[in-house]
Amino acid sequence: MSLKMIQTTLVMSFAMLMMSLSAEAGVKIQQWQTATGAEVYFVENHDLPIVDLSVNFSAGSVRDTAEKSGVAGITRYLMALGAAGMSDEVIANKMADIGAILSGEFTSDRATFKLRTLSSVREQTQALEVFVKVLQKPDFPQTVLDREKARIIAGLQESATQPESIANKAFMAALYGKHPYSLEESGEVETVSKINREDLQAFYAKHYGAKGSVIAMMGDLTREQANQIAENLSGNLPKASAPEPIPSVTLPSQAIEQRIAHPASQSHILLGYPGIKRGDADLFPLYVGNYILGGGGFVSRLTEEVREKRGLVYSVYSYFMPMAELGPFEIGLQTKKEQADVALNLVRETFDKFLKDGVTEKELTAAKANIIGGFPMRIDSNTKILDYLAMIGFYHLPLNYLDEYNNNVDKVTVAQIKETFNRRLKPENFVTIVVGDPKAQ
Repeated sequence: MSLKMIQTTLVMSFAMLMMSLSAEAGVKIQQWQTATGAEVYFVENHDLPIVDLSVNFSAGSVRDTAEKSGVAGITRYLMALGAAGMSDEVIANKMADIGAILSGEFTSDRATFKLRTLSSVREQTQALEVFVKVLQKPDFPQTVLDREKARIIAGLQESATQPESIANKAFMAALYGKHPYSLEESGEVETVSKINREDLQAFYAKHYGAKGSVIAMMGDLTREQANQIAENLSGNLPKASAPEPIPSVTLPSQAIEQRIAHPASQSHILLGYPGIKRGDADLFPLYVGNYILGGGGFVSRLTEEVREKRGLVYSVYSYFMPMAELGPFEIGLQTKKEQADVALNLVRETFDKFLKDGVTEKELTAAKANIIGGFPMRIDSNTKILDYLAMIGFYHLPLNYLDEYNNNVDKVTVAQIKETFNRRLKPENFVTIVVGDPKAQ
């Protein structure tokens, strides 16, 4: 099959998927465990001649140490750049030959490898053969490591000049202190320069075992075929122990404010507090409430007060980032340097009023309608469903998470939002970072 034919098939299949998903009431998730202890989450759908899968490991930057931060990210990245004697060019060509896509993600919590392939025998077989070798037989070539370290260091040096990056780094460091969530996912110039091939091999052996890993699959497979693929993917992974628990996050006991000089014409401001975990009982009241506060774009309180009424910013936002442990609640904005304090004080006043008065029934009804109305777009492709499967598995969420999503949104009350925000967020102990503050010049 030519690449052009493959691309045409994928485009047509996506259109078919959009129609098929709109007719489905829910997503039927099958779950089991492989012989080596990997958890498998599978949705069978034969509408498309496509298979999407991901393998997720508890091998994010939270597993780094301060002395060698960057090892986790480089390990994940280099695994796809040389395996079982295949160079990165050979791997890329083998995938391109069959129209398959090898990709991945890396976060504080996890390292993810993804594969999309046609389900036809030749294409699927070749794609999976390469994918298995990437997972089970990484080479970590020294020449590639040297090249990538130079690239990463150059990127870190560039980031150190950018106000957004400076603000984000300072915010996470102040918010999490010595907790590993404070570590930069890419590492530091000083630590990356010291990473060697043995560091990567040791990290792989310790953190890429089957126990604690999650295999997610979506598409044109039977349960029997999915089970065989899962066994092949997990069978020869390192014989590592189950992942150790991530340390608990300590809540700030007092406010922290840092003002950092920068020549940019605008001040970049972040403020926040440790938020929630995945699977947190308070997730939906906080999520719906935050939609009203700053997560709903132009219909949010922060946008109305800070942008629309006063014109102090182009955009202002707030969000919760649930993680394995308490992820950040963050409010962010950019504004002209000379009005940084005015904008910051207005954000604080708006948030304090939100805590004191809560939301109105009208605001809540509108927020629910927007969230529930937009939910079909969250599961309108194989890729999005795959990401949900991986999230459900990795964070041990209930199998009916997607089926109950809209019900959980609809059950949120005005009283719940007010009580939960006041209980979980303490503005008197917020971390505040201002990069590009005139007073810091």
